[in-house]
Amino acid sequence: MKKIMITGACGQIGSELVAKLRDEYGKENVLATDIREVSMQAGPFEVLDVMDAQRMHDIAKDFGADTMMHMAALLSATAEAKPLFAWNLNMGGLVNALEVSRELGLQFFTPSSIGAFGPSTPKHNTPQDTLQRPTTMYGVNKVAGELLCDYYHTRFGLDTRGVRFPGLISNVTPPGGGTTDYAVDIYYKAVQEGKYTSYIAKGSYMDMMYMPDALQAIVDLMEANPEKLIHRNAFNVTAMSFEPEEIAATIRKQMPDFQMDYDVDPVRQAIADSWPDSIDASAAKEEWGFKAKYDLDAMTIDMLKKLEKKISHSA
Repeated sequence: MKKIMITGACGQIGSELVAKLRDEYGKENVLATDIREVSMQAGPFEVLDVMDAQRMHDIAKDFGADTMMHMAALLSATAEAKPLFAWNLNMGGLVNALEVSRELGLQFFTPSSIGAFGPSTPKHNTPQDTLQRPTTMYGVNKVAGELLCDYYHTRFGLDTRGVRFPGLISNVTPPGGGTTDYAVDIYYKAVQEGKYTSYIAKGSYMDMMYMPDALQAIVDLMEANPEKLIHRNAFNVTAMSFEPEEIAATIRKQMPDFQMDYDVDPVRQAIADSWPDSIDASAAKEEWGFKAKYDLDAMTIDMLKKLEKKISHSA
């Protein structure tokens, strides 16, 4: 990777990915694009609607990109509220990004998700290759996207790569409509109010990862030797699996007075129930050396420290 174009650069992952890549590859070598113009870390930015294939092509060509990272998508709960819009945006944007990458010979990355699994998928230690029958529009999009990226690799020789992210927890980007975002919101509320009402039920295990590990996984996969990649797309990655009571308990190690109760959202709970409790990331470890740095306690210490500083400065 030398000249990287990112779609959805203002989103949950994109905003932090831009900063990391500019630190590592130079700010002038990472082009951020999004449908709206916002103030970002110094570096090139273009307004782009990913449904506009011609503009996407022109921007990538003019920038001299050698890599496309397609991050633009609606997340799970938002996609359920607007399923047709989600299909058109998530799949239409992906096809456009793949076509531009094919035409210009770009290396390509897009993330999948544990949302690609469904209630009939093995819930414990979910294998890399397994039954995928999701019951959400977001999940349908992700499965179709995985297959489409595989198709572009086998049919056109496009260097497509991707991971299946679990829930991602960030101290930079606020919750953004994902089912797993309770695990982000709980830290914000802990610092701001000392209490939290969970919309996910007690005992609901889901895989999670701290954002620094997720960003490093993208870089490591994109820099990996292609000859060692058997799967290429949709590698399982994970760092931890926990349920709401466990994240509350680890917060209490730092904030003993923290309180949590429940008001379960049936829509997001149904989505959570259809996903695995834990997943097997051995293929990513074997094929490109994936390794997560943060466990639940280490993440909690860092999250609370960073959020206390962030919230006190904004007060």
